[in-house]
Amino acid sequence: MSTLTSPAPAAVEHSSPAPRLARWLLRLHRPALYLWTALAVVLGAALLWLWGPLTDAAAAAWDQYDACRTGAGCHYDQDAILRYKNVDQYTTTALVALPFLVAAWAGGALTGRETENGTTRLAWTQGVSPARWLATKLSLPAALVTAVTGLLVPLHHLAWSAGDGRIDTAKPWSDVPTFYAGGPVLVALALAGLAIGALAGLVLRNSLGALVTGACATACLWAAAHLTMPYLWPTVTAVGDLRSGGAPGSGITVATGVLTSTGEHLAVPRCGSSTVPDCAALYDRLDAVGLYTDYHPRSHYWPLQLMETGIVLAVAAAVVTAAFALLRRRTA
Repeated sequence: MSTLTSPAPAAVEHSSPAPRLARWLLRLHRPALYLWTALAVVLGAALLWLWGPLTDAAAAAWDQYDACRTGAGCHYDQDAILRYKNVDQYTTTALVALPFLVAAWAGGALTGRETENGTTRLAWTQGVSPARWLATKLSLPAALVTAVTGLLVPLHHLAWSAGDGRIDTAKPWSDVPTFYAGGPVLVALALAGLAIGALAGLVLRNSLGALVTGACATACLWAAAHLTMPYLWPTVTAVGDLRSGGAPGSGITVATGVLTSTGEHLAVPRCGSSTVPDCAALYDRLDAVGLYTDYHPRSHYWPLQLMETGIVLAVAAAVVTAAFALLRRRTA
């Protein structure tokens, strides 16, 4: 691994380069800043529209549909229902994609392009230490990412809450895109994507490779966090009889199986109702007296969100520490 040249300590002591570096960073990434601002304005306006007029119109249309469902020649505003569905889907998808966009930009443009072109040395010869260069590189985008996602996520949650229970096709809280688009986990994932992309640019020193690596690594972090999330908080157990073929309760299902006469939970595939002869024979062999479901109800929404947010932020902090350690080693 080659070593990059850092400026002498004396060059850093007699200058105050932080404001100049911040202005230079904003000028360098002005197109990205304009695009990020436009994205925030468009998504914010769409979510406000969804929160108010769209939800009210769609809810009224569903009331019309429910009132005359059994009648002939029923009239209801189908366009309002479809409009609500489309805007909700598009805004949710756009929000879920933000961490990947941040990671790809951080890897491809924030650090990857400059280390590839060697312009980092130019900054370091202007009285900017490598550590201060990286700190500025991360702090300004982190502030913008936090501000935008910290605004859009509550707006999405408010828009979803306004339609919950009023619109028949509204997504449940446990729907994966809805769960992430309306909670603080998305803010943490966007910050983690920024850190991961920046580290990828420092490691690879190739803009295209860092772009792809940052986005893919962020996807892997998201997948790992999602698979871990159901086990971060104690579940609730619902029990049903064998004839029903299932157990009550709705939310995020963690485990299902049969309950034996001794109280043991056997995580075996459910057969169905005991009225089916084959299922009745299976339950007899297992000494089953009921069926159980371990799940997270709606009341666990915020505990799960906060626990997962803390873990993702811890990973982001570890990645930032690794980036500074790598830069310090290369410029020693």
